[in-house]
Amino acid sequence: MARRERRGPNAVYFGRTQGPPRKRVRRTAGGAEDRPLPMPIACLMSQHIGAPLYADAALVESRTQPHSLRGDDATMEIVAAVAWNPGETLTVEPLELEEPRPDEVLVKIEAVGVCPTDIGARDGRLPVSFPIILGHEGAGRVVQVGKEIRTIAAGDAVLVTPDACGRCDRCRQGQTTYCDNLFAYTFAGVRPDGSPRARKGAVPVRAAFFGQSSFASYVLATERNLLRVPGDAPLQWLAGLVCGAQTGAGAVWNAMPVTVGTALAVFGVGTVGLSAVIAAKLAGADPIIAVDRVSSRLRLAQELGATYAIDLGRVSYPVDRIIRWTDGGCQVALDTTGSPQVIRLAVESLATRGVCGIVTGKGGEICLPPSALLDKGRMIRGIMGGDATGSLLLKKLVGLFSEGKFPIDRLVKHYPFAEINRAIAAMQAGEVIKPVLLFSA
Repeated sequence: MARRERRGPNAVYFGRTQGPPRKRVRRTAGGAEDRPLPMPIACLMSQHIGAPLYADAALVESRTQPHSLRGDDATMEIVAAVAWNPGETLTVEPLELEEPRPDEVLVKIEAVGVCPTDIGARDGRLPVSFPIILGHEGAGRVVQVGKEIRTIAAGDAVLVTPDACGRCDRCRQGQTTYCDNLFAYTFAGVRPDGSPRARKGAVPVRAAFFGQSSFASYVLATERNLLRVPGDAPLQWLAGLVCGAQTGAGAVWNAMPVTVGTALAVFGVGTVGLSAVIAAKLAGADPIIAVDRVSSRLRLAQELGATYAIDLGRVSYPVDRIIRWTDGGCQVALDTTGSPQVIRLAVESLATRGVCGIVTGKGGEICLPPSALLDKGRMIRGIMGGDATGSLLLKKLVGLFSEGKFPIDRLVKHYPFAEINRAIAAMQAGEVIKPVLLFSA
């Protein structure tokens, strides 16, 4: 007998949309609080230092095949890329993952994107504790669901999105990227009750980074942070949409007034910036100006919809050109670099009452004279995750990709999961825009 389809509110179908089922409300006990996770000194041994650029491919292959839950402790063996200490190379090794609790879903990861946020966490620039499994752009198939799960079933193809509590004022207003419990659900790396999802022997390993920790062959997630997609969906490409593409597209569509005829300048055209260019082109913005230091990215930006391109390696002060091309300045500027110097250039390129959006906090303090904002009524605003509401924006991007209108595949380069450190190095060197790691089928 064929398995009955369960079509939840996050279901996506190429070419058509399925309406949501009757809403179900489940009350949960307790709040989200961060408890410190014990970290024995043994996990910081020197054996984890200086990991090779290439992991053991045979190990990855052996640990990505289906494994039963085993033993009294109800765990399964997986392979994951573990960050043991800040700034160290990730080590690919076997771990034990707990079975899903009643409100959790076990997902076998087939593809996972690499994001600068993962690197920032690895290097200790984000508020994470170690050891931790990073990765927050997973794509795979559901293996097992907890007894409380209603909208996801075993066998479903899913994208694993950043999690949020779903209960706070921000979440109830649809502002899930600004969840009041952001730290507990994004950076703590443990369940809201403080328990770990994974272990290395007796050592707890944080395995809930952004609610998923998808640098692993299997992950635990919840209904909140799973988007169901068609069974034949190209997960190797869709994984590239989960974070950076949402951030760039959402900045343009959700956060700032980019419409037909809006003059837009995008500073930094990596995954976020190029996604903003694509989204702006779809919105009818004109002109669209791409600013970067990498000539190959600028060429791609123009192929994807940018009207003009400025190479900061050759033009140190692009403001004059932007003002000339836009007849007085752009209505919207988007900085994706986090560089205080570049953000100042973005602000100076704005027209009267223009808005500059910033999407990363990795840089230093922004130094601007008050007159840079006051004289022309300019504004700066922060944008988290493209101002997305749950999986709604990602669902839209999946549909646009299926129609050939959001070509994320132009940005992606695939690597075997065993070569995760090589993929990270290539992205840091500017050789690759969006690495996506693949597990063997």
